[in-house]
Amino acid sequence: MKIRWPSVAAAVTPAAPEELGEPELAGRLAAGDLRALALAFDRWHGRVRTLARRLLSDPAAAEDVVQDVFTLLPRAAKGFRGDADLEAFLLGIAVKRVRRHRRAAQRRLRALARMRAVDRPGPLGPEHDTYRRELGARLAAALDDLPLPQRVAFVLCEVEELTAGQAAAIADAPEATIRTRLFHARRRLRDLLAGERG
Repeated sequence: MKIRWPSVAAAVTPAAPEELGEPELAGRLAAGDLRALALAFDRWHGRVRTLARRLLSDPAAAEDVVQDVFTLLPRAAKGFRGDADLEAFLLGIAVKRVRRHRRAAQRRLRALARMRAVDRPGPLGPEHDTYRRELGARLAAALDDLPLPQRVAFVLCEVEELTAGQAAAIADAPEATIRTRLFHARRRLRDLLAGERG
């Protein structure tokens, strides 16, 4: 009678992600295992989406947060210590992304409010509100007319309120170039808006 021993390959084949406990799944995620990431997405994307929608009340923004969370998960999993379960860890990432999204949205709103606050004499009222809405629409159209490098510099520095150094790192350009692009963007926007008024 011949005894059949299990093959060495079968003995060392790692378990599928579906069969792993949370610490092992987190380890696979940290190692960049795409099957583990797909499993995590299948398991928890609904919970992340629901939380994001409740916090943002904007379905499109919530979808952006879901994508951000699962894009960041492999890198974030390297910091998973097992103090909480993996789902709670994942929802914590979602809350941080929601905060970041809301801060960015508030910065954009403040920047748009600053852009709309041009000197226009006269009392506040319905006419003034109409003027501000029209000006906002004209500013958005004028931004579309800027060359992309100038638009990137303007949005990063004026709308996102980043420093020229931070914008330079993001745009992969020298800081002096960002400052030059920002100068030209401001001048071009002034010219475009003055041309509309003229």
